[in-house]
Amino acid sequence: MEDLKKKLQEEINALENELRIELPKEILKARAHGDLSENAEYHAAKERQAYVNARLGQLYGRMRDLSMIDMSKIPHDRVGLGSTVTVLDVDKDEKIRYKLVTSEDVDVAKGMISTSSPIGRGLLNKRVGDSVKIQIPGGVREMEIIELITIHQAANS
Repeated sequence: MEDLKKKLQEEINALENELRIELPKEILKARAHGDLSENAEYHAAKERQAYVNARLGQLYGRMRDLSMIDMSKIPHDRVGLGSTVTVLDVDKDEKIRYKLVTSEDVDVAKGMISTSSPIGRGLLNKRVGDSVKIQIPGGVREMEIIELITIHQAANS
């Protein structure tokens, strides 16, 4: 969680610098070229300024959301945000390990899935031994939870 906050803060700092220092210089330089109606540099800088403003709004909103996550409300004995879960895919007789993460940290190739993905939602609040049927784009998959390491257990190890 702290790594994600740090990553978001670094992007915020870079964009704030661009918005407050670099873009105003570019806009002033472009204005000096005269007629703004056909000035590509001016229009590009203004478009970038609008994008940076919108992205900063998204980042600040995400930081607010993250600061509101109450770690004490994440279960100690069931699947939740930050949990690493090993499941047995009953149909394929195959063990798969997932880590439930926020949407920014998703990396399906590494088994890092969002808590809002179909599999993530299906696993939330389940315990070791529970069997779940999850509707995914390819059909229904039955999975049995065989191992669970919660965010609390991972933090203590």
